[in-house]
Amino acid sequence: MPYITVKMLEGRTEDQKRALCEKVTAAVSETTGAPTEKITVFIEEMTKNNYALGGKRLSDVE
Repeated sequence: MPYITVKMLEGRTEDQKRALCEKVTAAVSETTGAPTEKITVFIEEMTKNNYALGGKRLSDVE
């Protein structure tokens, strides 16, 4: 029963997140043999003010 967590910046559409879940589930099923109905995908979205790269928050750079 695989659990997959995807962490990414917010801003993707519902269709993009739906496609991501479908493709990640298919890839995990193909590589591990786990049945798709047993694979759980969590999407954790972060705001740019809660994410830093090179010591600078993305909300401060853009």
